[in-house]
Amino acid sequence: MDFFTALKERRSCRNYLPEPVEETAIEKILEAATWAPSPMNAQPWEFVVVTNQEMKNKIFAEADYRRKWIFEKSGWKWLERYQVEFLKSVPVLIVVVGDPKKTGADSFIEGGGVGYQMACAAAVQNMMLAAQTLGLGTLWFTLFDRKALGQILEIDPEKTPLSVVCLGKPAGPLPTVPRKEAKEKTRFIS
Repeated sequence: MDFFTALKERRSCRNYLPEPVEETAIEKILEAATWAPSPMNAQPWEFVVVTNQEMKNKIFAEADYRRKWIFEKSGWKWLERYQVEFLKSVPVLIVVVGDPKKTGADSFIEGGGVGYQMACAAAVQNMMLAAQTLGLGTLWFTLFDRKALGQILEIDPEKTPLSVVCLGKPAGPLPTVPRKEAKEKTRFIS
């Protein structure tokens, strides 16, 4: 699949077939993640691959609790309707864990210390595009408390779970999502 086709056809998937994802596909997706750019080539990411049903149920419970909690705090109506049940049935969850100690020189700048998060975000994008080229669906999921998820997965408390990438074969066609043209979001300084 052509890169620009993968980029334009990738969609968030919340409905997966129950089929397992081949280990070789997971390995290719993780390799794509490791080719993301990072400050000082620190490669601040680690990955936790979850296929265990009991662990997926725990992640679902945290996400559902957090969804309800945020709804109560924010009043955002969409959260009341948003369901996270797919976390229990998606074949694979890949948790992207970042190491704040590997953030780079931005740690010395006011408001800095986020380089490691940006690098992990680039790794997530690489994973999602790699999955798309392999015919797999993904969802970039962040509706969880980082500390709680870290405890569920027994992650070193000095590291931060930043994202969960849901991965599997889509159960059907994914809806297209409109995008604004680049020129509407761009300003050139010559």
